[in-house]
Formats: sequence, C-alpha cells, structure tokens
Amino acid sequence: MTLRDVINKLLGRQPASANTAKERLQLVLAHDRSDLNPELLQQMRREILEVVSRYVEIDLEEGDVTLETEDRVTALVANLPIRRAKVLPPPAEAEPALEANASS
Repeated sequence: MTLRDVINKLLGRQPASANTAKERLQLVLAHDRSDLNPELLQQMRREILEVVSRYVEIDLEEGDVTLETEDRVTALVANLPIRRAKVLPPPAEAEPALEANASS
C-alpha cells in the first residue's frame, strides 16, 4: 500500500475505476498463475488468520490476505493490522511420567 493509498483511505476517497479494474485483473491473473482454487485460498486465509491470532490481536475488519503478482512472480501477501501482542503462557515443562517412559 502506497502513501497515497493510505491518505485516500483516511480521507474516505474511492479509488478510480481504472485502478480498481487493474487491481481486479491482477488478482485474476495471480489466481490463474498460482493454480489455487478459491476454496483452497479461502482455507489458507482462515488458517493464516487463526495462527497469527494466537500470538497477536489483529483487526479482522482491516486485515487482508491476497495473491499479488509482480514481474511474473506470485506472492501470498498478508496485511494484518496488529492491535496488540497477546501475553502467552510459559512453555509447559515436560511431565516426569513422560520422561520416565522415554528412558525405559
């Protein structure tokens, strides 16, 4: 996202229809080149959001996971605004019963 895109978003300006059409065409080309069907891409999006949300609180309304193509290379791009990090519990220590079984 360019600085102009950010400013336009903050000011509530709508992108020009030519730009919107160009972005949609690029998205269609990226999907075609990646050979990912829409269901698989949607599943990937859900799983990515699920994993990231384990560690940080994300803004799901503003977040986006897309395919982008540049110079004939397709990339999966996740733009996920982070609200804050989550406090994670310390890693669980190995249980003594499991260690005893492992040494037997």
